[in-house]
Amino acid sequence: MSLWLSGIGVSRGFAIARIQKLHGGDLEAPEYTLEDDRVEPEIARFYSAVQRAREQLRQVRSQIPVGTPGDVGAFIDTHLLMMDDRSITEATVQLIRDQKLNAEAALRRSRDALTAVFEQMDDAYLRTRKDDVEHVCGRILRILLKSERQLPVKGDGPETGIIVADDITPADIILLAQQNVAAFVTEYGGPLSHTAILARSLGIPAIVGLRDARKLLRDSEWAIVDGELGHLIADPDPDTIAAYRAKQAAQAAYRAGLVKLKGEPAISHDGVRCHLLANIEMAADAAEATANGAEGVGLYRTEFLYMNRKSLPTEEEQYDAYASIVSVVKGPITIRTLDLGADKQVDSGRSQGPTPNNPALGLRAIRLCLKEPELFRTQVRALLRASRHGHMQIMLPMISSLQEFRQALALIDDVRDGLLREGHTLAQDVPVGAMIEVPAAAIAAPILARQARFFSIGTNDLIQYTLAIDRVDDEVNYLYDPLHPAVLRLIQMTIDAGVQAGIPVAMCGEMAGDPKYTRLLLGLGLTEFSMHPANVLEIKRIIRDAPVNDLRRRVRRLMVSTDIQEMQELIAGLDA
Repeated sequence: MSLWLSGIGVSRGFAIARIQKLHGGDLEAPEYTLEDDRVEPEIARFYSAVQRAREQLRQVRSQIPVGTPGDVGAFIDTHLLMMDDRSITEATVQLIRDQKLNAEAALRRSRDALTAVFEQMDDAYLRTRKDDVEHVCGRILRILLKSERQLPVKGDGPETGIIVADDITPADIILLAQQNVAAFVTEYGGPLSHTAILARSLGIPAIVGLRDARKLLRDSEWAIVDGELGHLIADPDPDTIAAYRAKQAAQAAYRAGLVKLKGEPAISHDGVRCHLLANIEMAADAAEATANGAEGVGLYRTEFLYMNRKSLPTEEEQYDAYASIVSVVKGPITIRTLDLGADKQVDSGRSQGPTPNNPALGLRAIRLCLKEPELFRTQVRALLRASRHGHMQIMLPMISSLQEFRQALALIDDVRDGLLREGHTLAQDVPVGAMIEVPAAAIAAPILARQARFFSIGTNDLIQYTLAIDRVDDEVNYLYDPLHPAVLRLIQMTIDAGVQAGIPVAMCGEMAGDPKYTRLLLGLGLTEFSMHPANVLEIKRIIRDAPVNDLRRRVRRLMVSTDIQEMQELIAGLDA
Protein backbone atom coordinates (compact mmCIF):
# COMPACT_ATOMS: atom_id res chain seq x y z
CA MET A 1 0.00 0.00 0.00
CA SER A 2 1.29 3.44 -0.92
CA LEU A 3 2.23 5.96 1.77
CA TRP A 4 1.70 9.68 1.04
CA LEU A 5 3.79 12.16 3.03
CA SER A 6 3.82 15.94 2.77
CA GLY A 7 6.54 18.47 3.51
CA ILE A 8 7.53 21.80 1.97
CA GLY A 9 8.26 21.65 -1.74
CA VAL A 10 11.25 23.93 -2.36
CA SER A 11 12.65 22.85 -5.72
CA ARG A 12 10.26 21.91 -8.48
CA GLY A 13 10.52 18.74 -10.52
CA PHE A 14 9.64 15.06 -10.25
CA ALA A 15 11.81 12.12 -9.23
CA ILE A 16 11.07 8.39 -9.33
CA ALA A 17 13.79 6.34 -7.65
CA ARG A 18 14.68 4.20 -4.67
CA ILE A 19 15.08 5.68 -1.18
CA GLN A 20 18.61 6.01 0.18
CA LYS A 21 18.69 7.16 3.78
CA LEU A 22 21.66 9.21 4.88
CA HIS A 23 22.47 8.21 8.43
CA GLY A 24 24.71 9.74 11.05
CA GLY A 25 22.93 13.03 11.55
CA ASP A 26 22.89 12.91 15.35
CA LEU A 27 26.25 13.14 17.11
CA GLU A 28 26.81 12.36 20.76
CA ALA A 29 29.75 14.42 21.97
CA PRO A 30 31.33 13.20 25.21
CA GLU A 31 32.28 15.71 27.88
CA TYR A 32 35.08 15.23 30.38
CA THR A 33 37.76 17.18 32.24
CA LEU A 34 41.36 17.05 31.05
CA GLU A 35 44.43 16.63 33.15
CA ASP A 36 46.73 19.66 33.05
CA ASP A 37 49.30 17.93 30.85
CA ARG A 38 46.60 16.99 28.29
CA VAL A 39 45.35 20.54 27.59
CA GLU A 40 47.89 21.55 24.93
CA PRO A 41 47.74 18.18 23.12
CA GLU A 42 43.95 18.52 23.08
CA ILE A 43 44.23 21.97 21.50
CA ALA A 44 46.59 20.50 18.90
CA ARG A 45 44.06 17.71 18.24
CA PHE A 46 41.34 20.32 17.69
CA TYR A 47 43.45 22.36 15.26
CA SER A 48 44.33 19.18 13.40
CA ALA A 49 40.61 18.41 12.97
CA VAL A 50 39.94 21.94 11.74
CA GLN A 51 42.74 21.62 9.19
CA ARG A 52 41.41 18.28 7.94
CA ALA A 53 37.91 19.76 7.64
CA ARG A 54 39.35 22.70 5.69
CA GLU A 55 41.15 20.34 3.30
CA GLN A 56 37.95 18.35 2.75
CA LEU A 57 36.03 21.49 1.80
CA ARG A 58 38.77 22.69 -0.53
CA GLN A 59 38.68 19.34 -2.27
CA VAL A 60 34.90 19.60 -2.71
CA ARG A 61 35.33 23.17 -4.00
CA SER A 62 37.82 22.02 -6.61
CA GLN A 63 35.39 19.38 -7.88
CA ILE A 64 32.57 21.81 -8.73
CA PRO A 65 32.09 21.60 -12.51
CA VAL A 66 32.67 24.67 -14.69
CA GLY A 67 29.38 26.41 -15.45
CA THR A 68 27.75 25.53 -12.13
CA PRO A 69 25.73 28.47 -10.70
CA GLY A 70 27.88 30.77 -8.56
CA ASP A 71 25.87 30.37 -5.37
CA VAL A 72 26.80 26.67 -5.25
CA GLY A 73 30.47 27.42 -4.70
CA ALA A 74 29.56 30.35 -2.47
CA PHE A 75 28.26 28.00 0.23
CA ILE A 76 31.59 26.18 0.35
CA ASP A 77 33.47 29.49 0.39
CA THR A 78 31.32 30.60 3.32
CA HIS A 79 32.14 27.41 5.23
CA LEU A 80 35.84 27.84 4.51
CA LEU A 81 35.69 31.37 5.92
CA MET A 82 33.91 30.09 9.00
CA MET A 83 36.77 27.68 9.65
CA ASP A 84 38.83 30.79 10.48
CA ASP A 85 36.11 32.56 12.46
CA ARG A 86 37.31 33.29 15.97
CA SER A 87 33.77 32.71 17.26
CA ILE A 88 34.36 29.05 16.44
CA THR A 89 38.09 28.38 16.65
CA GLU A 90 39.36 30.82 19.28
CA ALA A 91 36.28 30.39 21.46
CA THR A 92 36.73 26.61 21.40
CA VAL A 93 40.43 26.80 22.22
CA GLN A 94 39.67 29.20 25.08
CA LEU A 95 37.19 26.73 26.58
CA ILE A 96 39.70 23.90 26.31
CA ARG A 97 42.39 25.99 27.98
CA ASP A 98 40.32 27.75 30.67
CA GLN A 99 37.87 24.99 31.60
CA LYS A 100 40.05 22.01 30.65
CA LEU A 101 37.22 20.68 28.48
CA ASN A 102 37.79 18.03 25.84
CA ALA A 103 37.67 19.36 22.26
CA GLU A 104 34.29 17.80 21.39
CA ALA A 105 32.52 19.37 24.36
CA ALA A 106 34.23 22.74 23.88
CA LEU A 107 33.27 22.83 20.19
CA ARG A 108 29.68 21.93 21.01
CA ARG A 109 29.44 24.82 23.48
CA SER A 110 30.94 27.27 20.97
CA ARG A 111 28.48 26.06 18.36
CA ASP A 112 25.49 26.45 20.67
CA ALA A 113 26.51 29.99 21.64
CA LEU A 114 26.96 31.06 18.02
CA THR A 115 23.73 29.50 16.73
CA ALA A 116 21.87 31.28 19.53
CA VAL A 117 23.15 34.59 18.13
CA PHE A 118 21.99 33.70 14.61
CA GLU A 119 18.56 32.69 15.92
CA GLN A 120 18.10 36.24 17.23
CA MET A 121 18.77 37.84 13.84
CA ASP A 122 15.94 39.78 12.29
CA ASP A 123 16.52 38.93 8.62
CA ALA A 124 14.96 35.54 7.85
CA TYR A 125 17.48 34.72 5.11
CA LEU A 126 20.46 35.40 7.37
CA ARG A 127 18.82 33.68 10.35
CA THR A 128 18.82 30.41 8.44
CA ARG A 129 22.59 30.72 8.15
CA LYS A 130 22.81 29.17 11.58
CA ASP A 131 22.67 25.97 9.51
CA ASP A 132 26.13 26.86 8.19
CA VAL A 133 27.48 27.15 11.74
CA GLU A 134 26.03 23.74 12.59
CA HIS A 135 27.42 22.17 9.42
CA VAL A 136 30.92 23.57 9.89
CA CYS A 137 31.02 22.50 13.54
CA GLY A 138 29.45 19.17 12.66
CA ARG A 139 32.16 18.44 10.10
CA ILE A 140 34.91 19.19 12.64
CA LEU A 141 33.08 17.20 15.32
CA ARG A 142 32.80 14.12 13.09
CA ILE A 143 36.53 14.23 12.50
CA LEU A 144 37.19 14.50 16.23
CA LEU A 145 34.83 11.58 16.88
CA LYS A 146 36.20 9.56 13.95
CA SER A 147 32.63 9.11 12.68
CA GLU A 148 32.61 10.88 9.35
CA ARG A 149 29.35 10.37 7.45
CA GLN A 150 29.55 8.06 4.45
CA LEU A 151 27.61 9.13 1.38
CA PRO A 152 25.61 6.58 -0.62
CA VAL A 153 27.50 4.95 -3.46
CA LYS A 154 26.14 5.37 -6.96
CA GLY A 155 24.64 2.16 -8.29
CA ASP A 156 24.34 0.79 -11.80
CA GLY A 157 21.46 3.08 -12.78
CA PRO A 158 21.70 6.65 -14.04
CA GLU A 159 20.78 8.17 -10.66
CA THR A 160 21.95 7.74 -7.07
CA GLY A 161 18.41 7.70 -5.68
CA ILE A 162 16.23 9.85 -3.45
CA ILE A 163 18.40 10.98 -0.54
CA VAL A 164 16.51 11.14 2.77
CA ALA A 165 18.29 12.77 5.73
CA ASP A 166 17.77 14.90 8.80
CA ASP A 167 19.72 17.62 7.00
CA ILE A 168 22.39 17.75 4.30
CA THR A 169 25.49 19.93 4.23
CA PRO A 170 26.29 22.02 1.14
CA ALA A 171 29.43 19.94 0.57
CA ASP A 172 27.42 16.71 0.62
CA ILE A 173 24.83 18.22 -1.74
CA ILE A 174 27.55 19.09 -4.25
CA LEU A 175 29.11 15.62 -4.04
CA LEU A 176 25.71 13.94 -4.36
CA ALA A 177 24.78 16.15 -7.31
CA GLN A 178 27.86 14.84 -9.12
CA GLN A 179 26.41 11.34 -8.64
CA ASN A 180 23.17 12.46 -10.36
CA VAL A 181 21.06 12.28 -7.22
CA ALA A 182 17.37 12.06 -8.12
CA ALA A 183 15.99 14.21 -5.28
CA PHE A 184 16.61 15.47 -1.74
CA VAL A 185 14.23 15.03 1.21
CA THR A 186 15.14 16.44 4.62
CA GLU A 187 13.36 16.38 7.95
CA TYR A 188 14.28 19.98 8.77
CA GLY A 189 14.63 23.25 6.90
CA GLY A 190 12.47 25.73 5.04
CA PRO A 191 12.35 27.55 1.68
CA LEU A 192 15.45 29.58 2.59
CA SER A 193 17.53 26.68 3.94
CA HIS A 194 20.79 25.75 2.26
CA THR A 195 19.22 22.55 0.91
CA ALA A 196 16.42 24.53 -0.73
CA ILE A 197 18.71 27.14 -2.27
CA LEU A 198 21.25 24.66 -3.62
CA ALA A 199 18.61 22.24 -4.91
CA ARG A 200 16.96 25.08 -6.85
CA SER A 201 20.31 26.21 -8.23
CA LEU A 202 21.17 22.68 -9.34
CA GLY A 203 17.68 21.91 -10.66
CA ILE A 204 17.16 18.93 -8.33
CA PRO A 205 13.65 18.23 -6.91
CA ALA A 206 13.59 18.72 -3.14
CA ILE A 207 11.28 18.57 -0.14
CA VAL A 208 12.24 19.95 3.29
CA GLY A 209 10.51 19.92 6.67
CA LEU A 210 9.22 16.36 6.22
CA ARG A 211 9.38 15.33 9.85
CA ASP A 212 10.25 11.72 10.80
CA ALA A 213 10.97 10.86 7.16
CA ARG A 214 13.77 8.48 8.12
CA LYS A 215 11.49 6.59 10.50
CA LEU A 216 8.60 6.33 8.07
CA LEU A 217 10.55 5.35 4.96
CA ARG A 218 12.52 2.19 4.20
CA ASP A 219 15.88 2.00 2.49
CA SER A 220 15.66 0.85 -1.16
CA GLU A 221 11.88 1.17 -1.47
CA TRP A 222 10.60 2.96 -4.55
CA ALA A 223 9.24 6.46 -4.09
CA ILE A 224 8.08 9.51 -6.03
CA VAL A 225 9.06 13.07 -5.10
CA ASP A 226 6.97 16.03 -6.26
CA GLY A 227 9.21 19.00 -5.50
CA GLU A 228 6.55 21.61 -6.25
CA LEU A 229 3.68 20.31 -4.11
CA GLY A 230 5.97 18.84 -1.45
CA HIS A 231 4.55 15.31 -1.78
CA LEU A 232 6.44 12.06 -1.35
CA ILE A 233 4.70 8.84 -2.36
CA ALA A 234 6.35 5.70 -1.01
CA ASP A 235 5.71 2.34 -2.66
CA PRO A 236 3.63 3.88 -5.48
CA ASP A 237 1.34 1.71 -7.60
CA PRO A 238 1.98 1.28 -11.37
CA ASP A 239 -0.70 3.79 -12.38
CA THR A 240 0.82 6.51 -10.17
CA ILE A 241 4.31 5.80 -11.53
CA ALA A 242 2.99 6.03 -15.09
CA ALA A 243 1.30 9.36 -14.35
CA TYR A 244 4.48 10.83 -12.94
CA ARG A 245 6.58 9.46 -15.81
CA ALA A 246 4.30 11.45 -18.10
CA LYS A 247 4.82 14.55 -15.94
CA GLN A 248 8.59 14.09 -16.15
CA ALA A 249 8.44 13.89 -19.93
CA ALA A 250 6.25 16.98 -20.17
CA GLN A 251 8.59 18.90 -17.86
CA ALA A 252 11.66 17.91 -19.92
CA ALA A 253 9.97 19.13 -23.11
CA TYR A 254 8.95 22.36 -21.40
CA ARG A 255 12.49 23.09 -20.19
CA ALA A 256 13.91 22.37 -23.64
CA GLY A 257 11.53 24.97 -25.05
CA LEU A 258 12.66 27.59 -22.53
CA VAL A 259 16.21 27.64 -23.90
CA LYS A 260 14.88 29.08 -27.16
CA LEU A 261 13.72 32.20 -25.29
CA LYS A 262 17.17 33.38 -24.16
CA GLY A 263 17.47 36.10 -26.75
CA GLU A 264 13.81 37.05 -26.86
CA PRO A 265 12.32 40.13 -25.13
CA ALA A 266 9.82 39.79 -22.28
CA ILE A 267 6.86 41.21 -24.20
CA SER A 268 3.40 39.92 -23.37
CA HIS A 269 1.00 38.40 -25.89
CA ASP A 270 -0.75 41.76 -26.17
CA GLY A 271 2.38 43.90 -26.39
CA VAL A 272 3.15 44.95 -22.79
CA ARG A 273 6.92 45.27 -22.25
CA CYS A 274 8.28 43.77 -19.04
CA HIS A 275 11.79 43.74 -17.60
CA LEU A 276 13.36 40.67 -16.01
CA LEU A 277 16.25 41.19 -13.60
CA ALA A 278 18.28 38.93 -11.32
CA ASN A 279 18.99 38.78 -7.60
CA ILE A 280 22.71 38.10 -7.11
CA GLU A 281 25.36 38.00 -4.41
CA MET A 282 28.63 37.81 -6.35
CA ALA A 283 30.23 38.44 -9.74
CA ALA A 284 29.86 34.80 -10.81
CA ASP A 285 26.09 35.11 -10.45
CA ALA A 286 26.09 38.01 -12.93
CA ALA A 287 27.40 35.77 -15.70
CA GLU A 288 24.67 33.21 -14.99
CA ALA A 289 22.05 35.96 -14.98
CA THR A 290 23.19 37.23 -18.38
CA ALA A 291 23.29 33.69 -19.78
CA ASN A 292 19.67 33.20 -18.74
CA GLY A 293 18.53 36.41 -20.37
CA ALA A 294 18.30 38.76 -17.39
CA GLU A 295 18.44 42.42 -18.42
CA GLY A 296 20.31 43.54 -15.30
CA VAL A 297 20.39 43.09 -11.53
CA GLY A 298 17.40 44.05 -9.42
CA LEU A 299 18.99 43.18 -6.06
CA TYR A 300 22.62 42.90 -5.05
CA ARG A 301 22.95 42.16 -1.33
CA THR A 302 25.93 43.74 0.45
CA GLU A 303 25.61 42.07 3.88
CA PHE A 304 28.04 39.30 3.05
CA LEU A 305 30.91 41.77 2.97
CA TYR A 306 30.30 42.25 6.70
CA MET A 307 29.79 38.64 7.78
CA ASN A 308 32.37 36.14 9.12
CA ARG A 309 35.10 38.69 9.78
CA LYS A 310 36.74 40.32 12.79
CA SER A 311 36.45 43.92 11.63
CA LEU A 312 34.25 46.08 9.43
CA PRO A 313 35.17 46.17 5.73
CA THR A 314 37.13 49.26 4.74
CA GLU A 315 36.05 51.72 2.07
CA GLU A 316 38.65 50.30 -0.33
CA GLU A 317 37.50 46.72 0.24
CA GLN A 318 33.95 47.72 -0.47
CA TYR A 319 34.90 49.82 -3.48
CA ASP A 320 36.78 46.88 -5.01
CA ALA A 321 33.80 44.57 -4.46
CA TYR A 322 31.24 47.01 -5.85
CA ALA A 323 33.38 48.08 -8.80
CA SER A 324 34.01 44.47 -9.81
CA ILE A 325 30.32 43.59 -9.78
CA VAL A 326 29.11 46.82 -11.45
CA SER A 327 31.64 46.49 -14.26
CA VAL A 328 30.55 42.96 -15.23
CA VAL A 329 26.77 43.47 -15.06
CA LYS A 330 25.21 44.16 -18.43
CA GLY A 331 22.38 46.57 -17.79
CA PRO A 332 21.30 48.37 -14.61
CA ILE A 333 22.24 47.11 -11.15
CA THR A 334 20.38 47.92 -7.94
CA ILE A 335 22.59 47.67 -4.86
CA ARG A 336 20.90 47.45 -1.48
CA THR A 337 22.69 49.19 1.35
CA LEU A 338 23.58 47.34 4.53
CA ASP A 339 20.63 45.31 5.83
CA LEU A 340 22.02 44.05 9.12
CA GLY A 341 20.77 44.64 12.65
CA ALA A 342 22.41 45.71 15.88
CA ASP A 343 22.02 42.12 17.08
CA LYS A 344 24.40 40.80 14.39
CA GLN A 345 27.71 41.44 16.11
CA VAL A 346 29.17 38.04 15.25
CA ASP A 347 31.58 39.55 12.79
CA SER A 348 32.34 43.23 13.18
CA GLY A 349 34.01 43.35 16.55
CA ARG A 350 31.93 46.37 17.47
CA SER A 351 30.63 46.83 20.98
CA GLN A 352 27.55 44.87 21.83
CA GLY A 353 24.54 46.07 23.68
CA PRO A 354 21.84 43.90 25.18
CA THR A 355 20.12 41.52 22.74
CA PRO A 356 16.77 43.05 21.71
CA ASN A 357 13.63 41.16 22.64
CA ASN A 358 12.39 41.33 19.06
CA PRO A 359 15.27 42.12 16.69
CA ALA A 360 13.01 42.03 13.62
CA LEU A 361 11.40 45.20 15.00
CA GLY A 362 14.57 46.72 16.38
CA LEU A 363 17.64 48.65 15.27
CA ARG A 364 18.36 47.26 11.82
CA ALA A 365 18.91 48.17 8.16
CA ILE A 366 18.43 51.90 7.47
CA ARG A 367 17.71 52.55 11.16
CA LEU A 368 21.14 51.26 12.13
CA CYS A 369 22.80 53.18 9.29
CA LEU A 370 21.21 56.46 10.37
CA LYS A 371 22.13 55.89 14.00
CA GLU A 372 25.73 55.08 13.07
CA PRO A 373 26.30 57.46 10.13
CA GLU A 374 30.01 56.72 9.78
CA LEU A 375 29.17 53.07 9.06
CA PHE A 376 26.75 54.28 6.37
CA ARG A 377 29.12 56.95 5.01
CA THR A 378 31.85 54.40 4.39
CA GLN A 379 29.52 52.22 2.37
CA VAL A 380 28.02 55.15 0.45
CA ARG A 381 31.47 56.52 -0.43
CA ALA A 382 32.45 53.12 -1.84
CA LEU A 383 29.17 52.82 -3.75
CA LEU A 384 29.35 56.27 -5.31
CA ARG A 385 32.99 55.80 -6.29
CA ALA A 386 32.05 52.50 -7.99
CA SER A 387 29.10 54.09 -9.79
CA ARG A 388 31.28 55.27 -12.68
CA HIS A 389 31.83 51.65 -13.77
CA GLY A 390 28.23 51.01 -14.83
CA HIS A 391 24.55 51.84 -14.44
CA MET A 392 24.05 51.73 -10.65
CA GLN A 393 21.16 52.69 -8.42
CA ILE A 394 21.07 52.54 -4.63
CA MET A 395 18.22 50.96 -2.68
CA LEU A 396 17.53 51.71 1.00
CA PRO A 397 16.10 48.78 3.02
CA MET A 398 13.35 48.85 5.65
CA ILE A 399 12.22 52.40 4.97
CA SER A 400 9.09 53.13 7.00
CA SER A 401 8.71 56.91 6.66
CA LEU A 402 9.51 59.85 4.39
CA GLN A 403 11.62 61.35 7.19
CA GLU A 404 13.96 58.32 7.19
CA PHE A 405 14.30 58.46 3.45
CA ARG A 406 15.07 62.19 3.48
CA GLN A 407 17.71 61.72 6.20
CA ALA A 408 19.44 59.02 4.18
CA LEU A 409 19.19 61.05 0.98
CA ALA A 410 20.73 64.09 2.68
CA LEU A 411 23.64 61.97 3.91
CA ILE A 412 24.15 60.49 0.43
CA ASP A 413 24.12 63.98 -1.12
CA ASP A 414 26.64 65.20 1.45
CA VAL A 415 28.95 62.25 0.71
CA ARG A 416 28.64 62.92 -3.02
CA ASP A 417 29.62 66.57 -2.53
CA GLY A 418 32.65 65.53 -0.48
CA LEU A 419 33.83 63.02 -3.08
CA LEU A 420 33.55 65.60 -5.86
CA ARG A 421 35.57 68.08 -3.81
CA GLU A 422 38.24 65.40 -3.41
CA GLY A 423 38.38 65.03 -7.20
CA HIS A 424 36.73 61.65 -7.61
CA THR A 425 34.94 60.80 -10.85
CA LEU A 426 31.36 59.68 -10.16
CA ALA A 427 28.40 58.70 -12.31
CA GLN A 428 26.39 61.80 -13.15
CA ASP A 429 23.14 60.24 -11.91
CA VAL A 430 22.76 57.53 -9.25
CA PRO A 431 19.04 57.07 -8.49
CA VAL A 432 18.16 56.32 -4.86
CA GLY A 433 15.04 54.27 -4.19
CA ALA A 434 13.16 52.61 -1.34
CA MET A 435 12.64 48.94 -0.63
CA ILE A 436 8.99 48.43 0.28
CA GLU A 437 9.02 45.68 2.88
CA VAL A 438 7.20 47.29 5.81
CA PRO A 439 3.40 47.74 5.66
CA ALA A 440 3.81 51.40 6.68
CA ALA A 441 5.95 52.02 3.58
CA ALA A 442 3.35 50.46 1.28
CA ILE A 443 0.56 52.52 2.83
CA ALA A 444 2.69 55.68 2.62
CA ALA A 445 3.95 54.85 -0.89
CA PRO A 446 2.27 57.93 -2.50
CA ILE A 447 4.20 60.14 -0.04
CA LEU A 448 7.50 58.26 -0.44
CA ALA A 449 7.16 58.49 -4.23
CA ARG A 450 7.67 62.26 -3.96
CA GLN A 451 11.33 61.63 -3.06
CA ALA A 452 12.21 58.08 -4.11
CA ARG A 453 13.37 57.54 -7.70
CA PHE A 454 12.10 53.95 -7.69
CA PHE A 455 10.46 51.31 -5.51
CA SER A 456 11.33 47.64 -5.11
CA ILE A 457 8.86 45.43 -3.25
CA GLY A 458 10.52 42.94 -0.91
CA THR A 459 7.71 40.44 -0.53
CA ASN A 460 9.58 38.12 1.85
CA ASP A 461 9.52 40.63 4.71
CA LEU A 462 6.38 42.44 3.59
CA ILE A 463 4.37 39.24 3.95
CA GLN A 464 5.75 38.24 7.33
CA TYR A 465 5.40 41.75 8.76
CA THR A 466 1.86 42.08 7.42
CA LEU A 467 0.74 38.70 8.77
CA ALA A 468 2.82 38.88 11.97
CA ILE A 469 4.48 35.50 11.43
CA ASP A 470 8.07 34.30 11.28
CA ARG A 471 8.40 32.42 8.01
CA VAL A 472 11.36 30.34 9.20
CA ASP A 473 9.54 29.22 12.35
CA ASP A 474 8.23 25.70 11.72
CA GLU A 475 5.41 26.28 14.20
CA VAL A 476 3.78 29.16 12.29
CA ASN A 477 5.20 29.23 8.75
CA TYR A 478 2.03 27.55 7.45
CA LEU A 479 0.44 31.01 7.89
CA TYR A 480 2.88 32.55 5.39
CA ASP A 481 0.49 33.37 2.54
CA PRO A 482 1.47 35.58 -0.42
CA LEU A 483 -2.18 35.52 -1.55
CA HIS A 484 -3.60 36.97 1.65
CA PRO A 485 -5.92 39.87 0.68
CA ALA A 486 -3.97 42.29 2.89
CA VAL A 487 -0.70 41.41 1.17
CA LEU A 488 -2.20 41.78 -2.31
CA ARG A 489 -3.66 45.17 -1.44
CA LEU A 490 -0.32 46.45 -0.14
CA ILE A 491 1.38 45.31 -3.34
CA GLN A 492 -1.30 47.00 -5.43
CA MET A 493 -1.04 50.22 -3.42
CA THR A 494 2.70 50.35 -4.02
CA ILE A 495 2.44 49.69 -7.75
CA ASP A 496 -0.37 52.27 -8.13
CA ALA A 497 1.66 54.88 -6.23
CA GLY A 498 4.63 54.32 -8.51
CA VAL A 499 2.51 54.58 -11.66
CA GLN A 500 0.89 57.82 -10.46
CA ALA A 501 4.29 59.33 -9.60
CA GLY A 502 5.92 58.10 -12.80
CA ILE A 503 8.62 56.04 -11.07
CA PRO A 504 9.57 52.39 -11.75
CA VAL A 505 8.28 49.69 -9.38
CA ALA A 506 10.05 46.33 -9.25
CA MET A 507 9.60 43.25 -7.07
CA CYS A 508 12.66 41.44 -5.73
CA GLY A 509 11.15 38.98 -3.25
CA GLU A 510 10.64 35.24 -3.77
CA MET A 511 7.16 35.92 -5.12
CA ALA A 512 8.62 37.59 -8.22
CA GLY A 513 10.36 34.41 -9.33
CA ASP A 514 7.54 32.00 -8.55
CA PRO A 515 5.56 31.03 -11.68
CA LYS A 516 2.43 30.51 -9.56
CA TYR A 517 2.12 34.26 -9.07
CA THR A 518 3.33 35.73 -12.37
CA ARG A 519 -0.06 36.24 -14.02
CA LEU A 520 -1.48 37.67 -10.80
CA LEU A 521 1.40 40.15 -10.52
CA LEU A 522 0.99 41.14 -14.15
CA GLY A 523 -2.69 41.77 -13.40
CA LEU A 524 -1.71 43.97 -10.46
CA GLY A 525 0.34 46.08 -12.86
CA LEU A 526 3.86 44.82 -12.15
CA THR A 527 6.19 44.96 -15.16
CA GLU A 528 9.61 44.63 -13.49
CA PHE A 529 10.51 41.31 -11.86
CA SER A 530 13.80 40.46 -10.11
CA MET A 531 14.54 36.84 -9.21
CA HIS A 532 17.08 34.04 -8.98
CA PRO A 533 18.80 33.75 -12.38
CA ALA A 534 17.55 30.18 -12.82
CA ASN A 535 13.92 31.37 -12.90
CA VAL A 536 14.25 34.07 -15.57
CA LEU A 537 13.38 31.98 -18.62
CA GLU A 538 10.30 30.39 -17.09
CA ILE A 539 8.90 33.75 -15.98
CA LYS A 540 9.64 35.11 -19.47
CA ARG A 541 7.69 32.24 -21.03
CA ILE A 542 4.63 33.02 -18.89
CA ILE A 543 4.82 36.74 -19.68
CA ARG A 544 5.10 36.15 -23.43
CA ASP A 545 1.95 34.00 -23.36
CA ALA A 546 -0.01 36.34 -21.07
CA PRO A 547 -2.84 38.69 -22.11
CA VAL A 548 -1.78 41.41 -19.66
CA ASN A 549 -4.58 43.89 -20.31
CA ASP A 550 -7.20 41.18 -19.83
CA LEU A 551 -5.45 40.06 -16.63
CA ARG A 552 -5.56 43.61 -15.30
CA ARG A 553 -9.32 43.81 -15.86
CA ARG A 554 -9.84 40.49 -14.09
CA VAL A 555 -7.57 41.42 -11.17
CA ARG A 556 -9.39 44.72 -10.66
CA ARG A 557 -12.57 42.70 -10.12
CA LEU A 558 -10.67 40.38 -7.79
CA MET A 559 -9.34 43.24 -5.67
CA VAL A 560 -12.78 44.75 -4.98
CA SER A 561 -14.22 41.43 -3.84
CA THR A 562 -15.08 41.10 -0.16
CA ASP A 563 -15.60 37.34 -0.30
CA ILE A 564 -12.44 35.32 0.43
CA GLN A 565 -13.79 32.26 -1.37
CA GLU A 566 -14.59 34.32 -4.45
CA MET A 567 -11.11 35.89 -4.38
CA GLN A 568 -9.50 32.46 -4.26
CA GLU A 569 -11.60 31.27 -7.19
CA LEU A 570 -10.74 34.38 -9.20
CA ILE A 571 -7.02 33.95 -8.48
CA ALA A 572 -7.17 30.30 -9.55
CA GLY A 573 -8.98 31.38 -12.72
CA LEU A 574 -6.14 33.68 -13.80
CA ASP A 575 -4.18 30.67 -15.06
CA ALA A 576 -7.07 29.52 -17.24
